[in-house]
Amino acid sequence: MINSYIAWIIRWRYGVIFLVLALVAWAGSGASFLQFKSDYRMFFSQDNPQLIAFEHLQNTYTKNDNVMFVLAPKDGKVFTAETLATVEKLTNAAWQIPYSSRVDSITNFQHTKADEDFMVVEDLVSEAENLTSEELKQVQKIALNEPLLIDYLISPQSHVTGINVIMQLPGNNLNTEVPEVVSFARKLAEQMRTENLDIYLTGGIIIDNAFAEASEQDMKFLIPIMFIVLLVTLGLLLRSLSGVWIVIVAIFLSNIVAMGLAGWFGIILSPPSVTAPNIIMTLAVADCVHIMANFFSELGNGRDKHTAIIESFRLNFQPVFLTSLTTAIGFLTMNFSDSPPFHDLGNISAMGVTAAFVLTMTLLPALMFILPAKVPSKQNWQERAITELAEFVIRRRRVLLWGVTLLMLGFIIFIPRNELNDNYLKYFDETIEFRRATDFTIEHLTGFDYIDYSVESGKVGGINEPAFLVELEAFAKWFRQQPETRYVYSVTDIIKRLNKNMHGDNPAWHKLPESRELSAQYLLLYEMSLPYGLDLNDRLNLDKSATRLTVILDSLSNNELLALEQRAQAWLKNNAPTIMQAEGSGTSIIFAHIGKRNIYNMLIGTTVALLLISLLLVFTLRSVKIGLISMIPNLMPAAMAFGLWGILVGQVTLAIAVVTAMTLGIVVDATIHFLSKYLRARRENGLNAIEAVRYAFATVGTAIWINSGVLIAGFSVLGFSHFHINSGMGILTAIVIAFALLTDFLLLSPLLIKVDR
Repeated sequence: MINSYIAWIIRWRYGVIFLVLALVAWAGSGASFLQFKSDYRMFFSQDNPQLIAFEHLQNTYTKNDNVMFVLAPKDGKVFTAETLATVEKLTNAAWQIPYSSRVDSITNFQHTKADEDFMVVEDLVSEAENLTSEELKQVQKIALNEPLLIDYLISPQSHVTGINVIMQLPGNNLNTEVPEVVSFARKLAEQMRTENLDIYLTGGIIIDNAFAEASEQDMKFLIPIMFIVLLVTLGLLLRSLSGVWIVIVAIFLSNIVAMGLAGWFGIILSPPSVTAPNIIMTLAVADCVHIMANFFSELGNGRDKHTAIIESFRLNFQPVFLTSLTTAIGFLTMNFSDSPPFHDLGNISAMGVTAAFVLTMTLLPALMFILPAKVPSKQNWQERAITELAEFVIRRRRVLLWGVTLLMLGFIIFIPRNELNDNYLKYFDETIEFRRATDFTIEHLTGFDYIDYSVESGKVGGINEPAFLVELEAFAKWFRQQPETRYVYSVTDIIKRLNKNMHGDNPAWHKLPESRELSAQYLLLYEMSLPYGLDLNDRLNLDKSATRLTVILDSLSNNELLALEQRAQAWLKNNAPTIMQAEGSGTSIIFAHIGKRNIYNMLIGTTVALLLISLLLVFTLRSVKIGLISMIPNLMPAAMAFGLWGILVGQVTLAIAVVTAMTLGIVVDATIHFLSKYLRARRENGLNAIEAVRYAFATVGTAIWINSGVLIAGFSVLGFSHFHINSGMGILTAIVIAFALLTDFLLLSPLLIKVDR
């Protein structure tokens, strides 16, 4: 059947080429519908419980989308007339940033003080350039003693200050809204920089833009690097210009089909999924390499081109079909991930692998027949090396069987050293401007991670109840005592200050009022005195039945953050009424939870992939024994890689969790090709196990190591990504494939000789 089919393709080759290119053009036209998403919410599904809670909190109060300008005078002194004048000027200018709804800084901080029987509410700093040295000292004293400023908008050493701008993005098109905000903010920062003043940009809007910029950088540099690596590798290994050209055409068209279909299906690209072209480019080589290697081998044996093409496809159709199917299954199981970008990466890659198989079975034989093919020498250095390796493996099979087994166990015992942990700030390396700015902010001003609590009083206006305020104050005090905490924003700090103001600024009255009426009157008076944009809507809900308590933390790992949240919940359970027991929310919390859920879901996905692939191999190889043997070189590479990862890194992140399911289908490639040739020698040629292993090495050994070399090189290129989700995934995948090559050559062969007598 295969012989007749390939002969038909060769006969109607020009018509096949035209039809294939037309279908590729149609599929590829869907790429015009592709969109890119850089919002951090892309990592979470719509039914994610933490995301739902976060959205509810933001709808109750205000959004946390922000840009923070961090100002660092080179003389280390914020409280000078020159620096404060710049802060004041930048604070006023920040209102012009598109979609800005609130600007907070030390200059426009609404300072309250007593004036006989009145309470005065005014900016802490006004006309800074005219302030005297005494006035500057007074401003500094007030700022450093204000809990709502210290470790948030002013450092305790008075050497760094911040201006926080809250955005209310319409959300109609974040791909234009976010860059618009960032572009304006960067221009504003550049205008305000002086020889004595450095300005850094951080915040939620900046991290959204960093996702987009990291992806753009990956697409701009990694794909060309990958293309060059493929050209050089294929050229050195195939030693045929026409062979390299045919492979390049196949992988190029596979990418066009995959990305076009992604557009037709409405898939939205994101930082993880933009690496799909690199992955497809790498995987599409696999099908072509095996067929081309056998084709040139047949030419070297004296066959004409027509016969060589048919024989190559006859030998490789079943293993190529199986490897394409198992690889697609592996990528499709990424849909078990709790993070939509990995669904998209898996689906796009699966479509690319499928397209590569179809193109291999249609376009490839037509091009192979049309293009000239140089007959290779009888035996090149690659074939000689494979022959020597085969003899070494057969001669030393007992030593290799036990030696590689012990090596596997040596790596596997280190798997428990891996900790399921993550820190989404570290998704970006230090070359990214956002990462450098945020690291500076954490070191010198305030934290990056935060937790929000919407604390309920249980009744309208209940936030003014003395008992509620006492409990809220106790919760804020507990958080301030935790070593991870940098800053706590509680409405109780405002009420205590107002109580002091209404008693002639007597420090003895810096405490919570003892009646609900006084608290309500103080807050009403204060709110009526606040300027536009600086109200308490970000702290109090509409009916004043609940208030928002914000805790800013050091940069914590997911496990550290969840441990702190568990301690907070334990404190609330033991010390606060049931109505006040609120779950923590915020972007940090959402990212912390998704890691554990993702690893659990991917374990299910890996199990499903393993079951499907194992059943498929047993059925197609028509041998339960051989099918069971194949599971060892299919499973061990990932286990060994995670053991090595435990030694070198010891942390399994959001992206690393999907590697086992993703690579399971890939590593099966070499195993299937080797076993198919081994079984052909046993069944068709009647060879014993040793001779069958020798035959498998001779017919497919070169193609396996060429293909593995390309795969390792291709995924290693992802290691150069500045986005650690992509770089970590690429490096670990390359390690898995390297271990797969080791086990297929040095373990599978001795195992077959021992077991398949």
